[in-house]
Amino acid sequence: MPDVITVHRPYQGRLLAVEVVSRGLITREVVRHPGAVLIVPQLDGDRLALVRNYRVAVKQRLWELPAGTLEPGERPEIAAGRELEEETGYRAAVIDHLGDFYTSPGFCDELMRVFTAERLEFVGQRLEPHEDIEVGVVTVDETMAMIDDGRIIDGKTIAALYLWMRRR
Repeated sequence: MPDVITVHRPYQGRLLAVEVVSRGLITREVVRHPGAVLIVPQLDGDRLALVRNYRVAVKQRLWELPAGTLEPGERPEIAAGRELEEETGYRAAVIDHLGDFYTSPGFCDELMRVFTAERLEFVGQRLEPHEDIEVGVVTVDETMAMIDDGRIIDGKTIAALYLWMRRR
């Protein structure tokens, strides 16, 4: 692979940056992301907690597993607990790392760290002022049906559920 000739950063935002990377005759725009966590919250029995969140980019509310961006210097397992509590109102006694994946490696370096959360206690949502998140508790079978019928179309949720189902 040719050496990187130039890297130009035309945009630096609060959350991410866009770099233009030139390698020989090829120029690519790359989104730089600090990384994120996604949580599979397992309630008693065969139930999961999902969130329904408005996504500006696609102009619709999507059913997803809770997730969020890492804060600078934050350990992923701490971020997982924080995001779980903020978005769902549940606090986990046990948080375990399940696996990792890149969300869109063709143009973005975001690494999604996936965790399971067990022995949940409801303590109340702690949403940020701009957040409007609905929580739904559904069985695993209903979650799979939601993927099958198109009610869950969020890729990170589908990928994380695959990892979780393979290790159940």
